Amino acid sequence: MLSLLASPLAFVDLETTGTIATRDRITEIAIVTFDGEHTERWSQLLNPEAVIPPFVEQLTGISNAMVADQPVFANIAEDVLQRLQGHIFVAHNARFDYGFLKNEFKRLGLTFRATVLCTLKLSRQLFPQFAKHNLDCLIERHQISAGDRHRALTDADAIYQFWCDLQTTLPAQTLQAAVQEQTARPSLPPHLDADIVEQLPKGYGVYLFFGENRLPIYVGKSNTLRQRVLSHFSSDHAIAKEMSISQQVRDIEWIECEGEIDALITEARLVKEMQPTLNRQLRRNTEFCSWRLKDMGSGLLQPQLVYARDLDLGRQEQLYGLFKSGASAREFLLQAVKQFQLCAATLGLEKGGAGKPCFARQLKQCKGACVGAESPLQHNLRLAEALGAMKLKAWPFSGPAILKEGNVHHVIEAWCYLGKAKSEADIQDLLTRGKPRFDRDTYRILLKYLNRMKAITTDSQIQAEVG
Repeated sequence: MLSLLASPLAFVDLETTGTIATRDRITEIAIVTFDGEHTERWSQLLNPEAVIPPFVEQLTGISNAMVADQPVFANIAEDVLQRLQGHIFVAHNARFDYGFLKNEFKRLGLTFRATVLCTLKLSRQLFPQFAKHNLDCLIERHQISAGDRHRALTDADAIYQFWCDLQTTLPAQTLQAAVQEQTARPSLPPHLDADIVEQLPKGYGVYLFFGENRLPIYVGKSNTLRQRVLSHFSSDHAIAKEMSISQQVRDIEWIECEGEIDALITEARLVKEMQPTLNRQLRRNTEFCSWRLKDMGSGLLQPQLVYARDLDLGRQEQLYGLFKSGASAREFLLQAVKQFQLCAATLGLEKGGAGKPCFARQLKQCKGACVGAESPLQHNLRLAEALGAMKLKAWPFSGPAILKEGNVHHVIEAWCYLGKAKSEADIQDLLTRGKPRFDRDTYRILLKYLNRMKAITTDSQIQAEVG
């Protein structure tokens, strides 16, 4: 089995002053190494350079007096590195032990990395019929001989015995497949610190990729943040953008979000603020324009191009489309003319005289509004059909509204996002700041959740919603 894994194993257990790796310290370390033939056991009490809390003393039996004259971690760091070098790091709830050791080495300016195998996760995978997989349960189920629990060498040796039992009771292929699945490490870009990826949360959030000199190169969002970030690197040879990200990325930051709405809004905002080089969508647009239908007399409607600076966007009725330029708006209308056999002259898109056929009519591609062959009502109906999918939804409330998600309330007014609130005071504060500029992407995001919004009409309603 060991030859299949291609590395010797180091079974590790730590006792610590607490549970926070960046703050608490190690009081005892034990390492049991196994190369397939030989087993070596080693342990050492440590002076944590911090006070051991009374409840930890009671749990482990390690007192402040016991460690007062023991070496500090810096004195044994090189020895620990040598013992772990080239080994698979095996621990129960390995994230805890691995995180503590990495932080101890980091304080000394040393880098420690290893392939990690968590026996808690391994037990869950191999024995899903059992509800509990803590070390006490493993000791009982696998009839492991263990002395005083919560001492490092006792627990490290128990993990080693668990491994030995697996080797004798499971088919080699089953155990090998489980270990390979547990130890599979994502393919990461060469300049990216693997520690950052290990810290990525699993839920909703927004991630930011930075290149050289903290240049923002990409912003994305996901409901499975860690999985999404890793997917960029797993496909870097197949997709040009992913390859570019892998070549440029030097650092990753992230923002955890309450849910999908929070993530979508945050992503859109950050893309506009930071202008990452590889984001093509959600970019800042300084001006929008829309079509608005105007009665030209004799019952004919004609689209007029209007700009956001002249409108009360969000509240305005009878607007069609949010185009980033007049050219793109005209291109859309020209395509609609062809698809719905509208009259370009009647719509004011080409020159024409009273009773004279437009160019499309001469090609039999216009139904003849220009020459009276089609009534204004018929032409207007097809124009409405052509524009219908682009009609903007006017804000349906007389004032602001709230949209609850998780532990926060999103405060919105006329499709403009005012911010997140957790209390009535937060909501009132957001309402006093004034409405920000209308944003096309925010409008499109919020429109999907319109049926979940509730209007704010009174202070008592605000209090009730927050409560």
